[in-house]
Amino acid sequence: MAVTIQYLVVRNGIEKMTFTNKKEADAYDRLLDLAEHLDEVLERAPISLNETDREALALFLAENQDLLSGPKKQPAKKGAKPVSKTADDTDLNIDDEQDVNASSDDQIHAVA
Repeated sequence: MAVTIQYLVVRNGIEKMTFTNKKEADAYDRLLDLAEHLDEVLERAPISLNETDREALALFLAENQDLLSGPKKQPAKKGAKPVSKTADDTDLNIDDEQDVNASSDDQIHAVA
């Protein structure tokens, strides 16, 4: 008989996803933390969204966080003249790193 270890991501007592790799389970848990934070931000937004749409939008934004930081800069080619920035050019940096403190309801369980 083979023993398989599974990692369950549980949020508010509800099993969200099962993984065979702890790293993937942790990454998914962090994604859900970010989605929860975004949901709280969207709740205070000047537009009205029902709870289901707001949660779906928050999860979509969390899943696509790399796109929110804007287009990636291309490496400069040799001999290329540097372009000067005007007053209208700004760089927006979004800090992906979140201080993740799991609450007692958010757990990852290892199941053998």
